[in-house]
Amino acid sequence: MSPRPIDLLVAGGGPAGLVTALHAARAGLDVEVWEPRPGAVDKACGEGLMPGALAGLLALGVDPAGHPFRGIRYVGAGRSADADFRRGPGRGIRRTTLHHALQEAAVAAGARIEERAVAEVRQDGVGVTADGRRARYLVAADGLHSPVRRALGLDVAAARYPRFGLRRHFRTAPWSPYVEVHWGPEVEAYVTPVAADLVGVAVLASGKGSFDSRLRALPGLEALLGGSEPATDVRGAGPLRRGARRRVAGRVLLVGDAAGYVDALTGEGLALAFAQAEAAVRAVVDGEPRRYEREWVRLTRRYRWLTAALLAGTRPRVARRALVPASRLLPPLFGGAVNALARPVGGGR
Repeated sequence: MSPRPIDLLVAGGGPAGLVTALHAARAGLDVEVWEPRPGAVDKACGEGLMPGALAGLLALGVDPAGHPFRGIRYVGAGRSADADFRRGPGRGIRRTTLHHALQEAAVAAGARIEERAVAEVRQDGVGVTADGRRARYLVAADGLHSPVRRALGLDVAAARYPRFGLRRHFRTAPWSPYVEVHWGPEVEAYVTPVAADLVGVAVLASGKGSFDSRLRALPGLEALLGGSEPATDVRGAGPLRRGARRRVAGRVLLVGDAAGYVDALTGEGLALAFAQAEAAVRAVVDGEPRRYEREWVRLTRRYRWLTAALLAGTRPRVARRALVPASRLLPPLFGGAVNALARPVGGGR
């Protein structure tokens, strides 16, 4: 006799999947998370939670250790421009630390986590079958290159100008109370304080290349690191821009990077994932999965428009050279843009 169907199966045990499971379990749903990678799931990301994302995390009762930062600093050609958050600090949190905290919260709420992957998905009018496991709904939170999205035929063509990211941590005290964005002619780097003695450096650029070669393209940042000892191996991600034809296919809902991703330029990835997870669970609880498509469009509109505009505007070398001087000359505009991104996703002032 086959086991009874569960309410929700979540493919992917990163932050997006775990927050989905946490919301679902607290809503009274019977939920399982399938994640094939053992232990804490690490990822090449900036690890900086903007104030809106941090507020969403704290609202869930999850408060992982990290290092505060008070705003964003743009650096380039020997100049810098600062913008402080108006809603309180953000927090740099190691991805593995965040994963442990979310996993503990999800399990405490009643979610079950299994070390396995979703390989085959079939569905009908009343449920989904994944590798023989029956569920009323499936949430695919399985990342940038989502196997579930691909299996459902929801992938779209790759971006014309692919961008790739590499991240490494260095054993050094943070030299700045900001997340610093160092701009070069063809590469930018995001420096995030994640502990009193540790910073993460994520470098992004079009085309592939080594971490060290990209760091050499930013001599000012290289000097600030001052020969600091690497604390972690290099991790990579990309191409960053991924799309989905739609976010709902029958009883399958896409959440987080699996639902589509433009770029890391604005630092909204985790805030978007948390908001999408909550919206997806609400739609499942109400038995209206198609509603999530509209919610996804609403929640991501600001991110999609602003990030696409920034990508287009900073692609020419002359625009990249002018970015920091313009931010210095127009501090209200720079500060306004930073604080717009720091707001909770989907609302707030």
